[in-house]
Amino acid sequence: MSHRITLEFTDAWRSSYPGTAVGLLAMVSVRNASPDDGLRERLRSIEAAVRARHAGRSRADLERQPAMRPYVEHYRRFGKTYHVLLQLESVAFRGRPLLAEQSLVSAMFAAEIDDLLLTAGHDLAIVRPPLIADVTRRDERYVGITGKDIDVRSGDLSIRDDEDILSTIIYGPDYRTRLQKETSSVLFTTYALPGISDADVESHLRGIEALVRARCPTADTELIAICRP
Repeated sequence: MSHRITLEFTDAWRSSYPGTAVGLLAMVSVRNASPDDGLRERLRSIEAAVRARHAGRSRADLERQPAMRPYVEHYRRFGKTYHVLLQLESVAFRGRPLLAEQSLVSAMFAAEIDDLLLTAGHDLAIVRPPLIADVTRRDERYVGITGKDIDVRSGDLSIRDDEDILSTIIYGPDYRTRLQKETSSVLFTTYALPGISDADVESHLRGIEALVRARCPTADTELIAICRP
């Protein structure tokens, strides 16, 4: 079944955030069961590489990385700390594992920590295309991943479908399209701020794809694309 995923950019996105792209990865015939031994081994390998790469670094060192800096600066505009920076510190310095209860979440989280690119995962069967890349307005709200209403901050970036907001950079993914144990098709979206190249995004999405297939070799990639205004 083709889901015909398309992405449209608003004029507000183009004018407020020129050069900002969105990466899309849609996969079908996936399984979101607990990670098996094969995926666990891949996750442990990424953990070891991340810890070796960042050994002896300070938070300032982490913030200065080319892939990290655009997100740190965006979050700072809103008085926030980039949550992937905090998660990286937990994995690299405090021994937090990359393993999550669900395989799709594990794949996405591991790739985020490895590549530092902000990504959200959604149940593709619930998404209502077309997707719209937009800038948030003060009167907007959506139900966040924890089930609580979120009043968005004006001027943030968002991706929404024909029904509601799917995610914002500052507040993350929504509750409606969250990944669940029974999810059998998935959409990953990556916010690529200026300074993040198409090659960076494609490598990141291919990394997620490989980790998903480590748990479910029969998974099929329906779409992988980097969309620019």
